Amino acid sequence: MSLAVLDEAPAKQGKTSTKYVYFFGGGKADGNGKMKDVLGGKGAGLAEMTMAGLPVPPGFTIQTEACREYMRGKVSAQVDKEMKAALEQLEQMQGQKLGAGDNPLLVSVRSGAKFSMPGMMDTILNLGLNDVAVEALAKRSNNPRFAYDSYRRLIQMFGDVVLDVPKKKFEHIFDGVKQAAKIKFDYDLTAAHLQKIIEEYKKLVKKETGNDFPQNPWEQLKAARDAVFSSWQNERAKTYRRINRIDDAIGTAVNVQAMVFGNLSETSGTGVGFTRNPATGEHAFFGEYLMNAQGEDVVSGVRTPLPITELEKVMPKCFQELKDITAKMEKHYRDMQDFEFTIQDGKLYMLQTRNGKRTGLAAVRVALDMVKEGLITKEEGIQRVEPNQLYDFLVPRLVEKGEKIEVLATGLPASPGAAVGQIVFTAEEAVKRHAKGDYKSIVLVRGETTPEDIAGMEVADGILTSRGGMTSHAAVVTRGMGKCCVAGAGDCVVDEAKKELRVKGHVYREGDYISLDGTTGRVIAGRLKTLDAQPDDPDLVKFMSWVDPIRRLNIRANADIPRDAKMARQFGAEGIGLCRTEHMFFAEDRIEYMRTMILATTEKDRRAALKKLLPMQRSDFAGLFKTMEALPVTIRLLDPPLHEFLPKREDLLVQIARLEESKPRSPKLKDLRTLLARVEELHEQNPMLGLRGCRLGITFPEITEMQARAILEAAVAAKVKGGDPHVEIMIPLIGTVEEMRNQTAIVRRVAEEVFKEKGSKVDYMVGTMIELPRAALTADQIAEEAEFFSFGTNDLTQTTYGISRDDINNFLPTYLKLGIFKQDPFATLDQAGVGQLVKMGVEKGRATRPKLKIGICGEHGGDPESVKFCHKIGLNYVSCSPFRLLTARLAAAQAALEEKLGEREGSK
Repeated sequence: MSLAVLDEAPAKQGKTSTKYVYFFGGGKADGNGKMKDVLGGKGAGLAEMTMAGLPVPPGFTIQTEACREYMRGKVSAQVDKEMKAALEQLEQMQGQKLGAGDNPLLVSVRSGAKFSMPGMMDTILNLGLNDVAVEALAKRSNNPRFAYDSYRRLIQMFGDVVLDVPKKKFEHIFDGVKQAAKIKFDYDLTAAHLQKIIEEYKKLVKKETGNDFPQNPWEQLKAARDAVFSSWQNERAKTYRRINRIDDAIGTAVNVQAMVFGNLSETSGTGVGFTRNPATGEHAFFGEYLMNAQGEDVVSGVRTPLPITELEKVMPKCFQELKDITAKMEKHYRDMQDFEFTIQDGKLYMLQTRNGKRTGLAAVRVALDMVKEGLITKEEGIQRVEPNQLYDFLVPRLVEKGEKIEVLATGLPASPGAAVGQIVFTAEEAVKRHAKGDYKSIVLVRGETTPEDIAGMEVADGILTSRGGMTSHAAVVTRGMGKCCVAGAGDCVVDEAKKELRVKGHVYREGDYISLDGTTGRVIAGRLKTLDAQPDDPDLVKFMSWVDPIRRLNIRANADIPRDAKMARQFGAEGIGLCRTEHMFFAEDRIEYMRTMILATTEKDRRAALKKLLPMQRSDFAGLFKTMEALPVTIRLLDPPLHEFLPKREDLLVQIARLEESKPRSPKLKDLRTLLARVEELHEQNPMLGLRGCRLGITFPEITEMQARAILEAAVAAKVKGGDPHVEIMIPLIGTVEEMRNQTAIVRRVAEEVFKEKGSKVDYMVGTMIELPRAALTADQIAEEAEFFSFGTNDLTQTTYGISRDDINNFLPTYLKLGIFKQDPFATLDQAGVGQLVKMGVEKGRATRPKLKIGICGEHGGDPESVKFCHKIGLNYVSCSPFRLLTARLAAAQAALEEKLGEREGSK
């Protein structure tokens, strides 16, 4: 058998006509394997396998343009005409008539888009059966049970997919007959039982639709075709396309194929398999099968499939033929194959092959092995791994195999990984339980987190919030910590007063176990097991040694403390692109000093408080410089509004009321009232657009002075000890060059004071975070003062769209469902809008300062598509949380390879 497939040009078409239907069978095909745009992945594969001489049941493919016409409201009459011609050709080849005669032809009708979308669209089997044909099939096969089983399957599938009769109503009838007959397994149903089910199914169809189950095979076929087209727009398919960034407009092909029956006899069967293990990548035959079954039985869970290796004992000839065919298919396609097969009366048929889905662990191993085997090049190996798949090596994962999973809610996958632990509802309780060792693992459950929760988040294994988005406080902080987080799980009702989590009729209290999957956003009942992360995996180390020499973009990390910086270096960070100094102020030993500074009413008192914070900040920066050695460290000056460092107004009011009632003369009342007055004084209608960023430093220059001094004193100290610190001081929220000029002057004045006092100098740069549209529009002016730019795309997205990143989840699901947004703009950079501001900022900035260093430090720095955009517009680096570094490194390499490939194509 040869797999030197005949990749011939498609059949010639008229200048103005469209060929809608492509036949395959008898070793010939109208299409070929390169026509995925037209035939879909499955149709192209069937054509290719047919021309290779593989045992493929014949049939025809209705091309994707017919689906696009269906979505526009009208399918060309030419489609029906070509379908009839192809059906006649199929009937002639098989010596059968669709649903007619002593030996009726039956067909399957399946979807098949250009990109694999397993299980997302609909399938119908045994099409062509009717009340007459089922009797002919029973007589011809000499197996009435098989015939009636095939018919009841058709009615159920067709009723569900085409006629919109709820599947559960069919299942209710089916289970009722089983219970009445005291039968446990489906395969123990007799022909008489199945006849009873068929009669009840037909009554259900009549009741639900007002019509009898269609008996005309041609009408069945047309209706099934349209139903498959329609399933392109079902919710699960649309969600899958959004997650995998597949264009909604491409449509699906429909594949009509002669049925072969795995449920015909004890020498018949069906199965699915992979040429390599899709979980580990091991080069071993992998899959499952069932004898006397149809394909849906293998995946439905009704029966327990057997390992595919067991087939060798039952049908050794078929097993060896299957193994030989699939090995040749893998060699031909140069990738791991996912295949489906059916055995009918001892004869093997191949129903499908496609490039197999795989885990990140498997993707890396398969890429390494295939390069070693000479099947693919190193460059191809790098392109074979999806950047986000590398998460698998860095985070723990839930063990789900063999477990009964109850998904309580699905929120946003804010920070990848898995967490299984006992619930606590406050950060204080988390710290207390952790310190006492009461709980070995903790899941912190909150309505939303605040900066004051940081201590509890640090000891928790995972965080669940009912509110907030992908760039909420919980999301950003947990990604930096490398902890699992599910945010914005709106179905979860968190009652912090009662210490209860209510969801799906369950009530969870403190100490109860739940499991979180931060990679998918699932909240799961109970206590699952986890698999540990594998960052030192030899396969990963080798793979990344191929990746790094290819990329042009440098990859930095967002890290605020030495521990995060150390982790970042382990994952390959080439510097720190964002150190958020505000996170340092929330530690227990300094929050009071910070509050004292905020409460101060005079500059003198503020400076006194800042003086106490100075050595603490200096120590923080010294640790970062030591960890990062000669790598660049970008430190952002204080950015958030001051009220974030104070208790919430509502909490203060409750405390005051309780004290007034219980201890009206307590001296603490005065302090609380003073604090409340300052909180109310600092209250802003829109704090994210109020007194924050550079506006703080301009209003209270002593804050900028203290931070600049702490940074530069730490850098000088590091240099004196033999280090080589590379300092980049970043001014946040600049909107005008005058703001930049004001803050730069303070930093440079302090620098000269420090250098003079210490008798030593360090090289440093002063730059800005471009996070306001006006900053991008006037970047040429700002570059007169700024020595580097870093785009803060979280705030830039927020201020460009006019959308609060913390509140977007209130309407984002609706926007995604309606297709208004293709992606969450805070997760993937909006290249058409926000991206154009970034591009403009780059061009304008470099027009003033040609060698301007430019990076990005928003959450988009770890998103593969956003990284590729950054490569394209000429940024120097991207910065992301430590646990997204591998993803960013691989995405940057793939961007360079795609650019190289484009140059090759352009030169041809």
